[in-house]
Amino acid sequence: MSANKFLSGLLGFLVLCAAPALMAMSDQQYMLAMSAMHMHDVPVASPATYPKPAQPIEHREVVYATVNGQPVYGYLAEPLHAHGAPPGIIVIHEWWGLNDNIRSMADQFAGEGYIALAVDLYHGQVAATPEAAVKLMKGVLDDTAAASSNLRQAYAYLHNTEHAPRVGVIGWCFGGGWSLQTALMLPDQINATVMYYGRPVNDVAALSKLQMPLMGFFGEEDKGITPADVHAFEAALKQAHVNAEIHEYPGAGHAFANPSGENYRPAVAADAWKRTLAFFARYLKPAQAGA
Repeated sequence: MSANKFLSGLLGFLVLCAAPALMAMSDQQYMLAMSAMHMHDVPVASPATYPKPAQPIEHREVVYATVNGQPVYGYLAEPLHAHGAPPGIIVIHEWWGLNDNIRSMADQFAGEGYIALAVDLYHGQVAATPEAAVKLMKGVLDDTAAASSNLRQAYAYLHNTEHAPRVGVIGWCFGGGWSLQTALMLPDQINATVMYYGRPVNDVAALSKLQMPLMGFFGEEDKGITPADVHAFEAALKQAHVNAEIHEYPGAGHAFANPSGENYRPAVAADAWKRTLAFFARYLKPAQAGA
């Protein structure tokens, strides 16, 4: 079977299985959608993957959690010359895992004055192919309690161990959905949430628990997280009275902000990054938080 026929089959299956009321995705639908969106993708770095941080930073590997009796290692980046404890950001990887692209994102946040913890939901494994990535993602979806514990402990590490006065969360793709889930798990603790083309939630009662502002970025050409999915999500956020700002980009598909992927759109990614930094600065930095 050709790749195009396989893709068409996957997307056709999604349409047939779509839930008509809330457009909520089952785990099976979600895995099929992500497989389709990344079918020809490989996480190969480009020169845009490693921009120089805006200020000197330091980074190290840390054990930030214990899940199912095993230590969890993450990547911690922070400003080299921080005055006092900087605000923290939980950085959640795409479906590829905690690779160098995500470490670079943590470095960039450190360069902007944050202590950034890039978490690992894959037990130290990193995917190099879509087939490997979907298996790793399925492992998380089969044990969401472990992932939830992982992310709760990530927050505790930044807040209690690193003494971050405020903590935000961000994720891309698979991590974008978990960024939202982290906010839902910790609605009183997380101070700002950013999700890039992540799996949405349309349960108004669940979303009404969110007390922090939320910003979401999506591509209008995304056939995995579709415009219909985004509009339903946006409507639910509005009904739940969440302080939310959703951006949809024409001509952009899934993973438009990943410089190591085939769907990278530099201009769109730059605009989203600029908005992300302004959003976190407003709600996480002491002089601006709550402004």
